[in-house]
Amino acid sequence: MAISHKNFDAANRRAVQTKAKHAVVTKVRYDARRKRIVLHLESGVELAFAPHLAQGLEGASAADLAGAQISPSGLGLHFPALDADLYLPGLLDGLFGSRRWIAAQNGRAGGKAQSEAKAQAARSNGARGGRPKKPVSA
Repeated sequence: MAISHKNFDAANRRAVQTKAKHAVVTKVRYDARRKRIVLHLESGVELAFAPHLAQGLEGASAADLAGAQISPSGLGLHFPALDADLYLPGLLDGLFGSRRWIAAQNGRAGGKAQSEAKAQAARSNGARGGRPKKPVSA
């Protein structure tokens, strides 16, 4: 797909509008002692988060995280060793990955939940013979 001047100009206008709404990253570093990625924003705010919370950074080594780069717009982070990118407006909105990735993380957490109600439901299902068998396809 060829990019026209019209599309390019429209994208630049959207970038300017987005940048006007958000503070940009001026410095990024990995704090090995606290095991946190620390972002310094032009507004003076410092934001820190655990790498395992962000898509593409799970299980990353300190060396992989220490090589983080700020995008030219200041709205993105790139981790070259991991080929992972994060978008600052998304991070500020609490979105540390794609919708699919976040849904998978939530599902994993929900499956680990333990409560008396869940235990009672399991006992009740067990008394009725357990989980129904899946039909065997030919």
